[in-house]
Amino acid sequence: MLKKAIALVLSSTLLLQNSAVVYANNISLPDIGTAAASTLSIGQELEMGDYYMRMLRASAPIINDPVLNQYINEIGKKLVSKSESVQTPFHFYIMRSDVLNAFAFFGGNVVIHSKLILDTDNESQLASVMAHEIGHVTQRHLARAMEAQNRNSPYVWGATLGSLLLTLANPEAGMAAMTGTMAGSQQSMISFTQSNEQEADRVGLRTLVKAGFDPNASSEFLQKLADQSRFTTKPPEILLTHPLPNSRLSDVRSRSLQYGKKNVSSSIDYYLAKARLAILYNSRNKNIAKLLIEDYKKLNTPQSKVAIIYANALVDNHNGNNQKAKEQLQPLLDNDPNNIWYIDLMTDIDLAMNNGSSAITRLQAALKHSPNNAALKLNLANAYIKTKNYQQAASLLHRYTFDNSDDQNGWELLVQAYGGLNSRAQEMSAQAEVQALDGDFEGAINILQNAKRQTKNNQTLISKIDARINQIQKLQKRYAPYRR
Repeated sequence: MLKKAIALVLSSTLLLQNSAVVYANNISLPDIGTAAASTLSIGQELEMGDYYMRMLRASAPIINDPVLNQYINEIGKKLVSKSESVQTPFHFYIMRSDVLNAFAFFGGNVVIHSKLILDTDNESQLASVMAHEIGHVTQRHLARAMEAQNRNSPYVWGATLGSLLLTLANPEAGMAAMTGTMAGSQQSMISFTQSNEQEADRVGLRTLVKAGFDPNASSEFLQKLADQSRFTTKPPEILLTHPLPNSRLSDVRSRSLQYGKKNVSSSIDYYLAKARLAILYNSRNKNIAKLLIEDYKKLNTPQSKVAIIYANALVDNHNGNNQKAKEQLQPLLDNDPNNIWYIDLMTDIDLAMNNGSSAITRLQAALKHSPNNAALKLNLANAYIKTKNYQQAASLLHRYTFDNSDDQNGWELLVQAYGGLNSRAQEMSAQAEVQALDGDFEGAINILQNAKRQTKNNQTLISKIDARINQIQKLQKRYAPYRR
């Protein structure tokens, strides 16, 4: 039991260290990974990864935007397909945060903070960060850290667990708490972290090149971060104890030069993703969207010009100027009718203007072209719900949640669909799945037990609910040691 408790604390600390060390290592980014098979099996890593992801959903501002999720996972899959020693599936997430950060943990889960995406100059730089994170996972750095801690004092990891939870939900507030907590043994962590970072740099660079991105993007982004910290009047405290070693930056630069310069254009999706993040998921700095558009004007490329139009349409839709938004977006959609970014925004505009039938027709046509596109399915389900076609929504979402059981978007929409149908037991069953994905197993079980009381002479549904209660109880028991 002690060993499992230490494992929880250690991996949690490494996640936290990631959230702060990012500054220290110039977004060298995480300090995690996993490692020796003598400590953890791949199966255990997958289990722990599932647990931590549930914890993250409940405590951190993970962005559940289907279009952004699709984009970040497409880049991730491209990189993973060219990575070495891949032993787990990979899942990529974006966290809404003004802290420059990214981290990876058990089970191939990689989280990128929104500010990091906004601060990159091109898609290759974003890919370089993601490739670095993938390297931490494939090299199993986290398990190596666990082995090292088993030979040393585990208490420091226990002391930082509370700070981790704070940092996940509020990175800025958690940073100071973590810095004080780590004071006693930070030097030993630094040397270990640097070793991991350099290995992830080397592995990530190979992946970056194989995937067709610019090999110089990695050193360029690290240099950019180093320059930013150098001119900061009050750098994060973590920089004082976890400085970016010149040797690491030099190593990345020299290795990048071996591959030569490669001109790689950023995709239009990259520009659209940054615009969407700046406008829809940036609540603190209202100038970011304006600054981004100004940067796009300076670029003056075909992609940036299109992205400016999309950004302006997003702003108008966000402010309720839907007719103006539609007039701006329509030419883009006419020119590229299967573009998911345009379809998604036009759907929002149509629904806001009570043109739900147009949205549904467009989405149905798009799905014929891309029948497995998750973002399109979720958009169509939402359009059905907004137009009160609840049965069609429920049928679509029933299939969707079966295929994508870990997507909260699907379950949350299914709650609405069954609510519209006044199917109380099924509505509660869908809500229980949302609770379970947030790690609230007890709450999910209670909801399902209440759902049973809502059923009337439907033995099939009762049996399904009983089976699901049993499954969640087993999951709750298996994950109980991680909570201690």
